[in-house]
Amino acid sequence: MGKVVEIRWHGRGGQGAKTASLLLADAAFNTGKYIQGFPEYGPERMGAPITAYNRISDDKLTIHCNIYEPDYVVVVDDTLLTAVDVTSGLKESGALIINTTKTPEEIKPLLKGYKGKVCTVDARTISIETLGKYFPNTPMLGAVVKVSGVMGEKEFLDDMVGSFKHKFAKKPEVIEPNIKAIERAMQEVKGL
Repeated sequence: MGKVVEIRWHGRGGQGAKTASLLLADAAFNTGKYIQGFPEYGPERMGAPITAYNRISDDKLTIHCNIYEPDYVVVVDDTLLTAVDVTSGLKESGALIINTTKTPEEIKPLLKGYKGKVCTVDARTISIETLGKYFPNTPMLGAVVKVSGVMGEKEFLDDMVGSFKHKFAKKPEVIEPNIKAIERAMQEVKGL
C-alpha cells in the first residue's frame, strides 16, 4: 500500500466533525483517491465528545480499524484540549489543527510535550462572519486541506461547490457563504 494520510477529528456532538470528515472523504474520492471516513461515538448526545476519522490514499485501502497514529489531528472545539488527549499517537511529522482564537505558541504548553507542528484557525469568527451562525466544521475543512495538502485547494473548492449545490439544493443562498468560510480558513490558518 502506498502513502496513506490518516486524519483524526475531535469535536463535540452537533459541531459537524463527523459531517466534515465525510465531506473530506467525498472530495478526496472525487479526485480519484481511495478513502475511508467514519465516526466513533461515545454517548450520542449534543455536546458530548466525538471522534471521526479519514484515511486517504492513492492505492486501495486494506485496513479497516480506528486510527491510532494519525498524520493530522483536527480539534473542532478547543475545550477538548483539556478533556481529551488529542495528541495521542499523533506523528510529529504531521500537525495538530485547532479551532481557537489562540496562536500556536499559546497552545503548545497545553499539549503534553507534543513537538510537531501546531496550526490554529479562528473557525468561530470565520463562521459567524460568513455564515451568520456558528458552524465550525466548514472553516475547519478549509484549514485541514491547507495544512495537510491532501488534495489541491482549487480541486477541493470546486468539489465543495458541487457538494454544497446538492446538499443545499433547497437553500442555494448558503452555498457562497460556505465557500467563503472555507477560503477564509485557508487564508487565515496560522502556524504553517
